[in-house]
Amino acid sequence: MSSKITIVGAGSVGSTIAYTLAVSGITSEIVMIDINEEKSLGEALDIRQGTPFCSPVSVYAGEYKDAVNSDIVVITSGVARKPGQTRLDLTQTNVNITKTIIPEIVKYAPDAIYVIVSNPVDILTYQFCKTAGIPESHIIGSGTILDTARLRSRLAEYYNISQQNVHAYVFGEHGESLFIPWSLGNISNVPIEDYKACLTDHGANTPDLVLDEVETYIRKSGAKIIARKGATFYAVAVSVCHICKSILSGTDTTMTVSSMMHGEYGIEDVCMSMLTIVGRTGIKGKIVAPLTDHEVELMRHSAKCLHDVIEQLDF
Repeated sequence: MSSKITIVGAGSVGSTIAYTLAVSGITSEIVMIDINEEKSLGEALDIRQGTPFCSPVSVYAGEYKDAVNSDIVVITSGVARKPGQTRLDLTQTNVNITKTIIPEIVKYAPDAIYVIVSNPVDILTYQFCKTAGIPESHIIGSGTILDTARLRSRLAEYYNISQQNVHAYVFGEHGESLFIPWSLGNISNVPIEDYKACLTDHGANTPDLVLDEVETYIRKSGAKIIARKGATFYAVAVSVCHICKSILSGTDTTMTVSSMMHGEYGIEDVCMSMLTIVGRTGIKGKIVAPLTDHEVELMRHSAKCLHDVIEQLDF
């Protein structure tokens, strides 16, 4: 079945998403749009010349009007985070950039599912929900899906087990106030905090899991990568492609993405991540998983951090 994905922003993240979509065979048509037309032309050409060894796919640079009939629009445009910056340092600048993009892209692709990737992702997802004039169910922020991938990768390394056996999540803001609801985490259906004790052969050689250290690792990973190589783009590209694949497959999938809160955990009028069901029509619903009282407090604290920023912004 043919499908079309438009990517707005041909920087490191947008281009890596386009490349990953092409080599994974997720879609049959990819449009790349960027204010720097030469950049989008060059990136599209580079990817297109490798497609003879991939599933059939058309990759090209275009303008907003070329987004017509897109199934998915991925928004990656904005100023990238620099070493030492927090995601929220970028807020008003990237809000202003997104303000110019929304009317242009929605005009040509009003029925698409929008996947917001630019940072601060929860704020920009909120901006889309409030100003784009499209259904909230069609607006998905990448949220903490990347943080969740980082968590599962870290736990898999820790216990030397396949990542696919690790089921754990990061909730809240994609930023400093994120948290891990450890009460939901398990490895092969064994609660994470009990897993070492259940090992028969090599449990004695496995270090004790220090929850605070893991949480700090997740919270600081992005900044560490930026300090070392200047940007993060591989893991986020794979994460975004997972969202796109779930949308196009038509099989509902649970993941931690950012969307508008309507009373879940007592939280209203802010976009943040919790377990969400994503399918062909976008957000199909949410799973209000049972959290401990402390975890609910952390969720509400994360919401307050985002609310405090939203109140200072001009959308």
